[in-house]
Amino acid sequence: MLKNISDVMTSPPITVDPGASIREAAEVMRESDVGDVVVTEGDMLVGVLTDRDIVLRCVAEGTDPDTTTARSVCSSNVATVPAQSSLRDAVDVMRTDALRRLPVVEGERVVGVVTMGDLAVAIDSGSALADVSAAPPNH
Repeated sequence: MLKNISDVMTSPPITVDPGASIREAAEVMRESDVGDVVVTEGDMLVGVLTDRDIVLRCVAEGTDPDTTTARSVCSSNVATVPAQSSLRDAVDVMRTDALRRLPVVEGERVVGVVTMGDLAVAIDSGSALADVSAAPPNH
């Protein structure tokens, strides 16, 4: 039985350096088949950069994805959850902060990411969201 976030999180997290260009971050997302990357300096959290951030804060603003950095576009005030937290704790944080992705930390180090889909599969594998989240990518 799943007891805590470390049982369902994706680890290690997919990361980029704060100075990475938006184009580089987008390429990492494409290659890893994810919609977000954790922006880190070493193992330390700087922020989270999503595909939506790229569209709204870079493309729609007309900035150059080759010179705009991940640090300048990512969300930097990011909620986290400790790896030993319960699934319910993560659900509560995601609900309160209206999040779809949540970095998982051990002390100051980012050790993983848990998504709404991860929690759906873990908590109710028969739900529609779990079904969609468990499906392989269709490229």
